Parts: sequence; structure tokens; C-alpha cells
Amino acid sequence: MISYILNTFRSMLTVPGLLMIPAVLLTIPLHELAHGWAAYLLGDTTARDRGRLSLNPMAHFDLIGFICMVFFRFGWAKPVPIDSRYFNVKNRKLGICFVSLAGPIMNLILAGFSAVVFHIIMQFVVDLGVVYYVAIFFYELAVLNVSLAVFNLIPISPLDGSKILYALLPDRIYYRILQYEQYGMFVLTALILSGALDGVLDFLRNPMLKLFGLI
Repeated sequence: MISYILNTFRSMLTVPGLLMIPAVLLTIPLHELAHGWAAYLLGDTTARDRGRLSLNPMAHFDLIGFICMVFFRFGWAKPVPIDSRYFNVKNRKLGICFVSLAGPIMNLILAGFSAVVFHIIMQFVVDLGVVYYVAIFFYELAVLNVSLAVFNLIPISPLDGSKILYALLPDRIYYRILQYEQYGMFVLTALILSGALDGVLDFLRNPMLKLFGLI
């Protein structure tokens, strides 16, 4: 484990590793903003009222999630507050699903855009020079966002997948699971650091990476 962490830290000292920092700082607010706007479209102004409809990364910053994103390409930000009581739809559970899916969908849109820019640069720019690092940035941004889209759909709190799962469960099961929600962050962190999720996440994200021409 220690050697793995040291090797990961050394990789951060490379150009692609350093470019992950601005990639994460760009990705975090767009992902969280998507959640906030989705809730706002349904009539919930909680995120807006608390200043979370913002492109400022610090408004959504979570230290542990940020470190995991930079080092492992999997992580999280501070969850955007929503209140489904204000949703202007009859089925609140469907509203929660819509809001929860908005973040991963934003990640896939950003991944697709970044992949297109990367391929255009590599295809049409003859003398890359400094532009090579721009291409690497968009490559890292695309891979990061594919990874986050897949990662966030895992049904473990506080990830988006857990909210989607909870919304689909019968109320009696939902309230039973809710008792253990507070432990989700600890379980998630342990799974990431132990590498237990690596195989599953690679299996799920590799088809998307191939679709975008990134592997």
C-alpha cells in the first residue's frame, strides 16, 4: 500500500500529473452546478440560496474528495443541498433521480467535448510544441470525467448512485438503509485506498474510453 501511494505521488510530479489539478478544479464546479441547476429547474432554490450555483471550485470543495480525484481520478465534492419538497413534479423520487443523474451526464458531456478537442489537436496540428501540453490537458480532462461519471453511479453514499438507488427503493427499505448512510464515506474511502474498486471501475469505464478514442 505504501509503495502504491509513493508511486502515485511520483506520477503527480509529471506534466500529466500536474495537469490533473486544473482539470479537477474545472470539473468539480461543472458537476455540482449541473445538480444545482437540475434541482432549480424542478423548483428547488436551495442550492441557489446557499450559493452553490457557482463555478467557483471552493464553493464545492471537499479536501478528501479533491485529493482522491487528483491522485486516483475518482473522488467527490461537497454535495449540493436539495430539498425535494419544493419539486414541482408529482413524483419526487423521479425528481431526485433526475437531479442525481445531472452530474454524471455533465461529466460525459465534458468528456466528449474534451476528447473531440484532443483528437482535433492531434490530427490537425503539425508542429505541436507547447500545444502538446494543451492536448495532454484535454486528454486528462476527458479521462477524468469518464472516470467520475462511472464512479459517481456507484450506489454508496454520498455518491449520486446512492441517491438514485434510494429513490427507486420502497420506503420501508429506504428508511432502513438510511440508518447506515453516515458510514458511506468511510466505506467509500476504504474501498478507494485499498484498490478494491479498481477492477470493477476499469471494466465499466474502459468501453467509454474506447468510445471516445482515449485507449
